[in-house]
Amino acid sequence: MSERRYDPTHDEWVTFATNRQDRTYKPPAAACPLCPTRPGGPETEIPREHFEVAVFDNRFPSLTTTPPEPDIAGTDLVPVEPAYGHCEVVVFTDDHDATLASVGTQRIRLLVDAWADRFAALAADPRIAYVLPFENKGEAVGVTLHHPHGQIYAYPDVPPRPAREQRAAAKHRDRTGRCVFCDVVAQETGGPRVVVEGTHFLAGVPPWARFPYEIDIWSRAHVGTIPELDAAARDDLARVLARVLAGYDAFFGIRTSYLLGIHSAPVGGSGPEADPTLGHLHLEICPPHRGEGKLKYLAGSETFGGAFLTDVAPEVAGPRLRAAAADVEVPA
Repeated sequence: MSERRYDPTHDEWVTFATNRQDRTYKPPAAACPLCPTRPGGPETEIPREHFEVAVFDNRFPSLTTTPPEPDIAGTDLVPVEPAYGHCEVVVFTDDHDATLASVGTQRIRLLVDAWADRFAALAADPRIAYVLPFENKGEAVGVTLHHPHGQIYAYPDVPPRPAREQRAAAKHRDRTGRCVFCDVVAQETGGPRVVVEGTHFLAGVPPWARFPYEIDIWSRAHVGTIPELDAAARDDLARVLARVLAGYDAFFGIRTSYLLGIHSAPVGGSGPEADPTLGHLHLEICPPHRGEGKLKYLAGSETFGGAFLTDVAPEVAGPRLRAAAADVEVPA
């Protein structure tokens, strides 16, 4: 089964991809499908002995450009449609034991270029409305392949959370005439929640942090997507992201698990949710850790109410992470 079903009770689409039940699950390092294909070794997804960044179609996609017809017929109340879209895998090192925090600023800079290149290519598909690069890192967030990698999903509509951001941005602009994220950057710059100050990007614990040690990285300029960044801004994003991730590992004293997502302007669709002028490029990084040996789980209030309860005040988390990020040695 590979199809999308509309939920009229929440005004959103849910994707079913039962083929993913058979995806590779925690293979031993010797059988890792994301390692290079080396002489005498098993054939992997990447037919090279060495590489820096590799991008390819996900073998177990949730969305595809050639989706099968749905298994059931839709109704007026609950429409059903083929699960059209793109799912790509981005592998950013051939070192199985590395992490994005350890690969160095230059490699992250190359990854920024890869994100920009693939974003532009996927956005050119007229059936795509939103492109979302992301990384799930660590078993604490459910990762089943340990080789450092991320993914890029391209959706036929604007997903619920970005759509909600768009509506909030529209409401703020109608009220003030300004971009809500530009106002956030102006408010947070130089404040107690800042973690890393870059020339083009600002990293900080947002005042509304949903996770105890969440960090958002906001573009200082009103830029909608990564392809719009010039070389200097891309350099700065790589530096800021490298220091944030290295700071996490230094602060927690472990290889930090996290969810990292890049929020961008929509590239299609209709209505205020699709207004590209409302979009403001920012990264959101959410570690599940709330203290030594303690994890933040989404429980009843978050899952059923959508109302997050956070264990650490942003004014406490910000200085802690800022000190860790300032003291850590960041690989070049």
